[in-house]
Amino acid sequence: MQTRLSICLCSSDKSLTQLLTNHLSDDRYHLHIIDQLKNLIPFLGDYSETIDCLIVLEEPSILPLFNKLYEQGTLLPVVILQEKDEQSTAVSNVESPTFLYHSAEVHHRTTELDDIQMIIDRAITKFLHLGPSCFITDRPLSSEQDTNTENNQSLLLLQQRRLAEKLKERLGYLGVYYKRNPQYFYRNLSPEDKQVLLKELMTNYREIILNYFGENTEINQAIDQFVNQAFFADISVSRVLEMHMELMDEFSQQLKLEGRSEEILQDYRLTIIDILAHLGEMYRRCIPRGDLLFDLLNQID
Repeated sequence: MQTRLSICLCSSDKSLTQLLTNHLSDDRYHLHIIDQLKNLIPFLGDYSETIDCLIVLEEPSILPLFNKLYEQGTLLPVVILQEKDEQSTAVSNVESPTFLYHSAEVHHRTTELDDIQMIIDRAITKFLHLGPSCFITDRPLSSEQDTNTENNQSLLLLQQRRLAEKLKERLGYLGVYYKRNPQYFYRNLSPEDKQVLLKELMTNYREIILNYFGENTEINQAIDQFVNQAFFADISVSRVLEMHMELMDEFSQQLKLEGRSEEILQDYRLTIIDILAHLGEMYRRCIPRGDLLFDLLNQID
């Protein structure tokens, strides 16, 4: 039996809950229903590590709830259902944040629930795109919240890795490949978004280089996150290699200015081999093979 995705639905609207239950009743999902917003924090405190996506009906008290989740480091893919065409009263004033929870949240109207399974897939895909150095929220942070940001980034990596492993277990790399949204492919982005993506990838790769031979116990998670982000953006192996060479050239110039030997840079061939091995394996496994593609597409539809 395949591993099901665990969905937490928080809604006090019984008719909405029943409708979503009908849409998510197949063997792809395991649905947890919370009928009061105040009960969501205690539930996620016990089960956040097993929940793969949160669906919540937007209401005025939702922002304090998301603030609490963010403060305690609970980061999940989320679909925020809206009863109005535009963002509702919870975010209606001019000072409202762009994001209620994090920058990968997905907003969707309650009048268009026939495609809720696709919307869940989109929320998960966007969540897996979040880089470890991304700005999770654009809300003004208190000093205490600011000190927790680094810890939240580590928790984000752990949650992304767990979710990616579940996707691989449930559908295999091939399934994850066909769940990717071409909208987020590098070649389909605007010139501005391409620059943002490449800058983020370069920043993340620089951190991997700087910590690769250190005692950072989370380096493997950082590598997994980098590879996941490159994979979901359909970044080519040659593009990653170009990034490595560009960074090595930059370090080489710095070493020359400092009068130091460049031989140390040869050691980082191990880093690019490690990265390309992971990324190449993901692309290799996503290549359709015979009837497996037909069976899988039927399974995902």
